[in-house]
Amino acid sequence: MMFSLTCVDNSEGLAIRKENRPAHLAYLDANIEKIVFAGPTLTDDGETPTGSLIIVDVADRAAAEAFAAGDPYAKSGVFESVTIKATRQVYPKS
Repeated sequence: MMFSLTCVDNSEGLAIRKENRPAHLAYLDANIEKIVFAGPTLTDDGETPTGSLIIVDVADRAAAEAFAAGDPYAKSGVFESVTIKATRQVYPKS
């Protein structure tokens, strides 16, 4: 089942994000089989990260929550909030 993880950075998020980026990317690499899409949300100029959007395909909500909690960005306090919602792909058609 797919879940979207919408993560919003806190006011110190950018500095913490920079410090923890290598660990975050290693975490994503280690879990690549679960990831449908992952990337930062950005300011309108396309430059400054404001959060993350990750879509995972996992067994259930508990697995999505565990994935979110295991992210080094979450562990280091980058995020002000994380919203997890079940989703399904309609487009592009697979």
